Amino acid sequence: MATVPRLPAGVVAAAPAQALGLLRIVAALLFTCHGAATLFGVLGGTHGGASTPVGQWPGWWAGLIQLVGGILVLIGLLARPAALLCSGSMAYAYFTVHQQHALWPIQNGGEPAVLYCWIFLTIAVAGPGALALDRLWQARSRAAAERGPATLQPTTD
Repeated sequence: MATVPRLPAGVVAAAPAQALGLLRIVAALLFTCHGAATLFGVLGGTHGGASTPVGQWPGWWAGLIQLVGGILVLIGLLARPAALLCSGSMAYAYFTVHQQHALWPIQNGGEPAVLYCWIFLTIAVAGPGALALDRLWQARSRAAAERGPATLQPTTD
C-alpha cells in the first residue's frame, strides 16, 4: 500500500495566504485590463474596440474604478478599501446592467460581474493574502513598534 507524502507544516500553514494572494493578483490583473480597455481602447477595447468617452456615466467611471482599483488590489496597496470599492462597482453593474435582462447570471451575461463582486468582497474581508505591499508595511510597522519610539541623542561636538 502506497503512502501519501505529507507536506511540511510550514508549507501547509502558509498555503491559504499564498492562495489568497495569487487569487488577488490574477483577479486584479484581469480587472485592470478591463479598465484599460474601457478607458483607452487597448487590448481589443470594449464595444467594438473604441474607448468610452471621458466622464460618461457610468461606463467611464466604472473603467476608472477598474483601472485604479485594480492596480491597487494587484499590488496589495490599500487592498481592502480598494477591493471593497471594486466589489461595489461590480454589484452596481450587475443590478443596473445585467439583472434587467433575466433573473440568473447565466441567462443575463452577468457571471463575470458576480464573480468579481464576490472575489473582491472576499479580499476586502479576508485581506490581501501573501505578496502584498500592505503586509510589508504592516511588518515594518510592527518591527518599529517593537523597537520603541526613536530617541534623539545629544551630540557633543
